Amino acid sequence: CRVTTTTISREQRDLALQRIREAGLTDRITVLLSDYRDLSGTYDKLVSVEMIEAVGVDFLDTFFSQCAARLRPGGRMLIQAITVPDDRYSEYLKSVDFIQQDVFPGSCLVSLAAMNGAAARTSDLMTDDVEDLTPHYARTLQCWRARFLSRLDDVRRLGYSEEFIRRWDFYLSSSEAGFAERTTGLAQVVLSRPAKTTAGSVS
Repeated sequence: CRVTTTTISREQRDLALQRIREAGLTDRITVLLSDYRDLSGTYDKLVSVEMIEAVGVDFLDTFFSQCAARLRPGGRMLIQAITVPDDRYSEYLKSVDFIQQDVFPGSCLVSLAAMNGAAARTSDLMTDDVEDLTPHYARTLQCWRARFLSRLDDVRRLGYSEEFIRRWDFYLSSSEAGFAERTTGLAQVVLSRPAKTTAGSVS
């Protein structure tokens, strides 16, 4: 396959290009420095991994409209999203939590219903499959925290303060608790665009 990927971070783009060169894949992977709203062209498949949390509730319609425009008829899309349960979503949107304030400023989680609604309002995308990975993410965060705490000397050598260490420890442990208690979820959602049909044909 050939891959086109994008980021708005110059540092991330530079690191990606370095790794692509090291892997000998410069002829197969293109890295753009572009906002998703400015992309053009069409693709067979799209993948968005935990990026939708940075889109914001006011731009969900724009996001799904743009994804549909970039996906060829018959194409498929995978979204991995950190979610809020549907019954808590409206209340979540009215508040600012620790993660939004101190870890990922401006972030906004989505609910499955919010994603489905935005896709239905703005595109012909259809949901093909949803996989709940929430329990696995609780375990992942537990492992991340254990590894972080086991290498605090390295963290300090990198120049991070004790305040940062406490904040990051709290972030990892509170996130683990959120996934374990299912107040936060992780879902992989597969969507597709219908294939084009000609008049009188049956698909």
